Amino acid sequence: MSSSSFQFSRRQLLVAAGLGTAAGVLRVGPAWATAGPQSYTASWSSVDQHPPAPEWLQDAKFGIYFHWGVFSVPAFASEWYPRNMYNSGSGENNHHKSVYGDPSVWPYHNFINGARDKAGNFVQFAPKLKSAGGNFDPNEWAQLFADAGAKFAGPVAEHHDGYSMWNSRVNEWNSVATGPKLDLLRLHADAIRAKGMKLYVSLHHAYNFTGYFQWAPAQSTTSLKKLYGQLDANTEYQLWYDKLKEVIDGYQPDIIYQDFNLSKIPEAQRLNFLSYYYNQAVAWNKDVTATYKDGFNNRGEIYDFERGGPAGIQTPYWLTDDSVSSSSWCYTVGIGYYSTKALLHALIDRVSKNGTMVLNIAPMADGTIPSGQRTILQGFGDYLKRFGESVYSTRAWVTHGEGPTQMGGGSFTTPREGTSTDIRFTRSKDNTVLYATVLGWPGSTLNITTLSSSRINLGNLTSVQLLDSTAGSYVNLPNRTQDGSGLRITMPSSNAPFAASAYVVKLTFNGQIPALGTGSGSGIPTGWARVTNVATGLVLDSGGNVASGSALKQWNWDGNSNLQWQFVDLGSGWYRLVNRTNGMVADSWGDATSGALCKQAAWNGGNNQQWKLTDMGNGRYQIVNRGTGTCLDSGGTTTSGSNVKLWATGSSTNLQWTITAV
Repeated sequence: MSSSSFQFSRRQLLVAAGLGTAAGVLRVGPAWATAGPQSYTASWSSVDQHPPAPEWLQDAKFGIYFHWGVFSVPAFASEWYPRNMYNSGSGENNHHKSVYGDPSVWPYHNFINGARDKAGNFVQFAPKLKSAGGNFDPNEWAQLFADAGAKFAGPVAEHHDGYSMWNSRVNEWNSVATGPKLDLLRLHADAIRAKGMKLYVSLHHAYNFTGYFQWAPAQSTTSLKKLYGQLDANTEYQLWYDKLKEVIDGYQPDIIYQDFNLSKIPEAQRLNFLSYYYNQAVAWNKDVTATYKDGFNNRGEIYDFERGGPAGIQTPYWLTDDSVSSSSWCYTVGIGYYSTKALLHALIDRVSKNGTMVLNIAPMADGTIPSGQRTILQGFGDYLKRFGESVYSTRAWVTHGEGPTQMGGGSFTTPREGTSTDIRFTRSKDNTVLYATVLGWPGSTLNITTLSSSRINLGNLTSVQLLDSTAGSYVNLPNRTQDGSGLRITMPSSNAPFAASAYVVKLTFNGQIPALGTGSGSGIPTGWARVTNVATGLVLDSGGNVASGSALKQWNWDGNSNLQWQFVDLGSGWYRLVNRTNGMVADSWGDATSGALCKQAAWNGGNNQQWKLTDMGNGRYQIVNRGTGTCLDSGGTTTSGSNVKLWATGSSTNLQWTITAV
């Protein structure tokens, strides 16, 4: 619920007055109800009404989670050790036979129950609390996360290996019944919330029974079959749901993150989970988030880019999970790390593109967080403590930034350090302050080409300041000039006056930040627009939440978000066309044949997804693809639902479109 909203539903007013909850149950004392409907049913039409990204998440920007569990004990290769130790000839298989024995006689569950390796060492996932003489202290972890600037945090509560890190009644392979004899999720949840952070819980168990243990032998007991994902399909589907329900009921997570293969869970069970979680959140009076890589949609849930993000601004709001290491998500001997600067620049870039970043760390099996990981988190904390006003509670501007270093472009894109000519933009929620974060000291003059006189009128700009080394302090930058090449700001010195991973310039306006044009006096809207064909009068239509590769269509204008597009300026006259409903972009698919279908896909930065506008006069444009040289074509068909094609440029009005702000 927006803190600035003063319009409340009857349900919200009743709850605020202490007269009831969204579910109609009387309660004592005042409470705030969640945003969205007061109840949900197990149907897409219902759960799609759930607000996917609550305001607290859009304000938070940064969270931390951790891959820590039974798979941390061998500390070899990656968290996929339980799977690959059974793959004959793999590195994990050879390592396992060398250190522990053949998996047929020294199985994975020995790491849970405890057993001796070949050298006679007793091996088990059994971290002990510091108060009991061990190395694990959930309160120290939570303090480290808070000091790093995280606004939410939490564990991988179950990975693909089928081991539950909570006091489970439906899964005897859990951290209370075995190993640690501790409710690890409870310890984390209480410690994290005590530091003022929201609780993030990650569950990866859909893959446990849909492929992870494909090389493991058939197990002899029902209990072992449960661990290794070998029960019958319907039992597995119910267990998947029951585990989620236990976590929801027992720990009330603010975010439930799930890994891939949700699409292999029956739709009815997926909808049961979503409706149950959302109904419980209404009863708790909390705004919650469910994330997905597949199986859900971005109407009610939030999409996750693993180790990546889009190449430009993407709506609706999105999330990425990344890790301190490129080699493994869990601790391994000799684990390597990305540089703190590369990870911080990744955070800054993702925030500028309308996203939130969750950073994974990899504790050792005994509960020790290695010093290299602590150093990275301390670096985050130092930066965010000083310059967090340009990150927290901001929103994406109309363009994410400028400069030579491309970041993002999909999942599995490596974090990269930016340069002194790379700039990322954010803005205050009230749209009166623009932050320009420079990913290196620019020298005596900072030139922001995006803010050229041909693109923006800075007449109501009242001050330009450099965020100083101490939080809340500023250096005034009064000397500046604007012309057709940009806004040039005189900096305090040619050398950086203090050390930082990035430098923030704050531009404060008297009123709203002026609209950003596209150059050369173009009247192309910077917000959402309808794109109407001159010949047919129909508008460009994505079709809604459809699969990547689906053809674009035309439809009668009715205001639906499927029919709304944003022309995002990429510089040098090129744009990407982003759909408001699904966040995908118009894509030629590289087919230069006249009559080829124009399709849509997630933004990857390729030439097939870049378009230029050729002004035909009278407010009409041809929309020409960079990869093929062909342009959008209605075909002259006036039937709603007809496909949009690509055609060689020409004078036909079938190839001409008007662009009108919504």
